[in-house]
Amino acid sequence: MHMPLEDSLGMNLLAANQYQAEHNREHFEAWQLLALNVMSSPGAGKTALLERSLPQLAQALSMAVLEGDMTTQLDAQRLEAVGIPVVPITTGRSCHLDAAMVAGGLKLLKERLNPQSLDLLWVENVGNLVCPAEFEVGEHFKVALLSVTEGDDKPLKYPLMFRQADVVLITKIDLLPYLPVELKCIRHNILSVNPQATVIEVSAITGEGIDAWHQWIHSACKAALTLALARA
Repeated sequence: MHMPLEDSLGMNLLAANQYQAEHNREHFEAWQLLALNVMSSPGAGKTALLERSLPQLAQALSMAVLEGDMTTQLDAQRLEAVGIPVVPITTGRSCHLDAAMVAGGLKLLKERLNPQSLDLLWVENVGNLVCPAEFEVGEHFKVALLSVTEGDDKPLKYPLMFRQADVVLITKIDLLPYLPVELKCIRHNILSVNPQATVIEVSAITGEGIDAWHQWIHSACKAALTLALARA
């Protein structure tokens, strides 16, 4: 029985992406650099969260951002204003970053600084709850955001994204008093899809939950460094 052509092409595409992702990961580990792939639907608050987090984290960590967007550099400009090195990656018609795009972003980043001087690389993916979950980019951890404004059913409707996430941030919790959703229901649906996920509730506006989120990041950096040293 022959595999349909579209299935064969899809598998070849994912295999090629996985090969490049593993190559990216080899670079990250050689540089002792933690890479986080930040994913969500459009408007869930990825950039706002980074605007809140980066200045505080920069007191202890050296960081850079690869900023994915389909057509503009608006988010990259917002993060550049924070004072962190940012490389914009414009994907055109593609609804996600893939490993080759990230490799291209790394090449541009290396023209500006020595990646071995960094502790943490943020990859802010294109806003989409489907495609980014299918394409690894070499990251050590996947971070998924889910805003309370999206309702409580998204983990059930888009399970792959939340099943693969190492940490899920429930964002915009400052808006809960104005919405017909329950935080415990959102959390329950996330954990029903991925019982191993770390779930943190945050607000980029009020700062609630940000300390817990930063503690997770520092722990992840230590874990990645320990692993890199063990493999060296």
